[in-house]
Amino acid sequence: MDRLRTPDAAFRELPDHPFAPVYLEVRDPDGDAPLRMHHLDEGHPDGRTVVLLHGEPTWSYLYRHVIPPLVAAGCRVVAPDLIGFGRSDKPTEQDDHTYARHVTWLAEALFEQLELTGVVLGCQDWGGLLGLRLVAEQPDRFAGVVVSNTGLPAGDRDMSDEFLAWQRAARTMPDFPVGRIVDGGSLRTLPPEVVAAYDSPFPDPSHQAGPRVLPSLVPITPDDPAATDNRRAWEALARFDRPFLTAFTDQDPLTRGGDRLMRARIPGAMDQPHRTIEGAGHFVQEDAPEALAAAILAVVGRSS
Repeated sequence: MDRLRTPDAAFRELPDHPFAPVYLEVRDPDGDAPLRMHHLDEGHPDGRTVVLLHGEPTWSYLYRHVIPPLVAAGCRVVAPDLIGFGRSDKPTEQDDHTYARHVTWLAEALFEQLELTGVVLGCQDWGGLLGLRLVAEQPDRFAGVVVSNTGLPAGDRDMSDEFLAWQRAARTMPDFPVGRIVDGGSLRTLPPEVVAAYDSPFPDPSHQAGPRVLPSLVPITPDDPAATDNRRAWEALARFDRPFLTAFTDQDPLTRGGDRLMRARIPGAMDQPHRTIEGAGHFVQEDAPEALAAAILAVVGRSS
C-alpha cells in the first residue's frame, strides 16, 4: 500500500489549535510497514474519557472549540484523525480505503493501542458510521454515546437527494476544495485562515484519496459490501442500554430525520435529554461547539 505523509510544516499556523500532536501505528492490511495515525490526547488522564470522531472531509481540528469545555469539566479527550485525513498517513489509492478497514484501524488505535474503556463517544458524519460500528462490536467499552448529523445506513432506506448528489460529486468533481466544502456545510462563514487549516492536510490531489472516496463507501443498497455488517451492528445497538443521546442540528439536509430512527431503536436512547441544536448546519462543531460540548457533558454526567 503506497501512502503519503503530510509534512509537519503544513500544520504550523493553525488558528485556535494549541494542542500537541500524538502518534501511534496501526497495521497495514497488506502486511507492509504500519500506518501512522495521529490523535489528540488532552485533559485529565483519570477523568472520564471522551472520544471525538470526525467525518469527511475534516480532521480532528474540527473539534478545537469542543475540547476545551470538556477538559474544563475534568474529562480526558481523545480525538483521532482517520487514516487518510489530518496528520495521519494517507493511502494514495481510493481502493485502499474500505469501510471495514477504517473500522479496523480505529478499533486497533483506540482499544489495542490506547486500551480505552469507559468511553463516552461523540461522533458526527463518518465519525458516526465508524463509531457506531465500534459501539456495536465492543459495547462494554462504552459508557455512553452522543451522535450528531450522522447515521448507520444499511441499504434498506432511501437516502436524501442531497446526500446522493454529494456522493456523486465527491468522486467526480475536477477539484476537491476541502476547506470550501467545510465552509459550505457550515452556516457561519469560516475565516480564510480556518478554511486554510482544513486544506492543510492535503497539499495536492494525491493526498485526497480518503476524502474523495468515503462518500461512495456509504452503503445505499442492500447488496453493498458494508450493508450486512451494518445490519448486524443495528442488531447489537438494539441491545445497547447505556445513555445514548441525539444532538442533531436543525439545518442539515444530509442527515435530517436520522435521529428519530436511533431514538426509536436503541434502548439507551429512552428518557435521555435529546435536543435539536438550532442555528447550525452539517458541521455543528463550527456552528455550535458549545451546544455540542454541553450535550456530551450531559451524557458524561449520566454515565458517572
